[in-house]
Amino acid sequence: MKRRSLPVAAALVASAALLLTACGGDDGESKDNDKIAGADTGSETSASPTASASASADSADRPKIELPSDLTYTFEWPKTGDKDKDAALNDSEQFLKAVDMAIAEQDPLHKAYQFYSEGEAAAGSEKFIQAFVDNKSRITGAKRYFDAKVNVNSDGTAGLVYCEDQSKAYDKSLTTGKTNVTAASKNSYVLYSSRLRVNEQGIWITETLTSERGSSVCQP
Repeated sequence: MKRRSLPVAAALVASAALLLTACGGDDGESKDNDKIAGADTGSETSASPTASASASADSADRPKIELPSDLTYTFEWPKTGDKDKDAALNDSEQFLKAVDMAIAEQDPLHKAYQFYSEGEAAAGSEKFIQAFVDNKSRITGAKRYFDAKVNVNSDGTAGLVYCEDQSKAYDKSLTTGKTNVTAASKNSYVLYSSRLRVNEQGIWITETLTSERGSSVCQP
């Protein structure tokens, strides 16, 4: 399958478009497959980027994540036992939920996702959320994330690759209250790759994100 590189904004808007037209999609070849940036970039190390950053994260004033009761998550990301890797995974979870909260609250500039992202990832998230606002809709159902692989580097950066199962996540109209339930297909499964950096507060913020919809890596 031919792949092409897209900026994070295009990758996220492509994901939004699929949800807005039906999460399951059709069985045809996806046109929104993005080149995955290797999460293995840089040398992995078990050394903590900074001890002070870890301490700061414990006392950081994190935004409260409140989501609709009809939207649930399963993160099949087991604890690694490495505090930096586990922190990067946890903050990535919060970022994903914060974006969905912004969608539910129809706020493209929501402070919660901005707390967990910067640069391309933040800009892409804004456009992703705006697509739902323009369509007067949000996400409902169940999302599942699995097969996470994370590497933490000595320079305070990390690479994360993971899969998302959108087969039971759907678009819900805020105007009519109706849910657009669609059949699952290969395009319900998305492979993501992100680059994170630990900031001065000790939070692992997402800086870049790419995706490959329908990836064979994530198929059941």
